[in-house]
Amino acid sequence: MAEADKVKGNPAVYRSGQDIECWLTDMDGVLVHENQAVPGAAELIQRWVDTSKRFLVLTNNSIFTPRDLAARLRASGLEVPEENIWTSALATAQFLKDQVQGSGSGNRAYTIGEAGLTTALHEAGFILTDQDPDFVVLGETRTYSFEAITTAIRLILAGARFIATNPDATGPSKDGPLPATGAIAALITKATDREPYVVGKPNPMMFRSAMNQIDAHSETTAMIGDRMDTDIVAGMEAGLHTVLVLTGITQREDIAAFPFRPNQVLTSVADLKNQI
Repeated sequence: MAEADKVKGNPAVYRSGQDIECWLTDMDGVLVHENQAVPGAAELIQRWVDTSKRFLVLTNNSIFTPRDLAARLRASGLEVPEENIWTSALATAQFLKDQVQGSGSGNRAYTIGEAGLTTALHEAGFILTDQDPDFVVLGETRTYSFEAITTAIRLILAGARFIATNPDATGPSKDGPLPATGAIAALITKATDREPYVVGKPNPMMFRSAMNQIDAHSETTAMIGDRMDTDIVAGMEAGLHTVLVLTGITQREDIAAFPFRPNQVLTSVADLKNQI
């Protein structure tokens, strides 16, 4: 084991792959890149299955349902059951369900988003409406409507609580970046002077909700990600063993810009298979 891959100062913090019972992993930049499976990703997933490891694939994308994402991964050559996928939409729906239970809050929500978000909220027992909602829930969509944004602003000013699925300011497209949830949230905040509660990464709540899904404990769970500013910082704050892979956004030379470090830095997920 490379010395650079150990946590400096407190060896007890370091957990080897053999000690990890549960795995959380980001999707884009870790398992897939531009709709192609990252070399070693299929083998790692199979290794988790063969060794009965509990795992979830996490994404801040709230557009798609787990079934949609499982189909996308399958087209990339990765077999991930839909029950092993956890989205910011599912985490948001679980958060709101917990907020409503026993609190006296209503279960009415006005949403800006697509099937991933509306399905998750429906399954959590929410009524989707623009009539006196308790929450305004902002998620990802390919076509933000000025009319819908205006309605959200007016409902928040009337007292609805403002929730966002994730803070990502832009999303990718074949023609270049598109405005995403974080950018639209900033617009609504400017108009209302109300900051949203953001559920997705880097909020460690998303990781804790994922761990609840697979009955995981932070002491025996690892997070694999390609971004220091979301995956690694949130994993660290949730008390997880963190693994940065260099197949996505953050490169080795970028790490020095951050005041925290991952537990491990690996070239790709292919380097993990022999640790499990």
